Amino acid sequence: MARTPKNDVRLDAPKGMRTPVLAPRRRQSSDRFGRFTEWIARAMGTPWFLMGLTLFCVAWIIYNTLAPEDARFDSAALGFTALTLILSLQASYAAPLILLAQNRQDDRDRVQIEQDRQRAERNLADTEYLAREVVALRLALKDVASRDFIRQELRSLLEDLESKDPSIDDGGTDRPHV
Repeated sequence: MARTPKNDVRLDAPKGMRTPVLAPRRRQSSDRFGRFTEWIARAMGTPWFLMGLTLFCVAWIIYNTLAPEDARFDSAALGFTALTLILSLQASYAAPLILLAQNRQDDRDRVQIEQDRQRAERNLADTEYLAREVVALRLALKDVASRDFIRQELRSLLEDLESKDPSIDDGGTDRPHV
């Protein structure tokens, strides 16, 4: 029985059945790198980083100035060329990492703004619906007889009955208290 090589493209199987080579790792790696860039951007903006970088530069300069001539690795006469190169390298990596972190933050902000806009639209629609319902209830209650209206109608009916039938006395117990 012959085996097929692993890098052989299989045309008899659907794409979902094929084994992905780098698809899952690529996304995870990208996200891990993005989190790393955000960590770098946050760390570089702290006073601790600035103090550490300052102490590193001061220690470098002091060592290369006061150490014995054969132990020095960067010359003060040449303007500390190695230190300048190290700081330039650090800056050349820091700027793109900070920009990548800002891009990720912009993407998150864009998603948050879109969610806020959708939430505001839903709230507006709900508020408009409730306002229409309140107006409909007010209109429906406008046609409903109120307690004062019913009392007034009962009083007028009672007065009509009393005027037509003089046998009903005013202080009797037959009359309900309204």
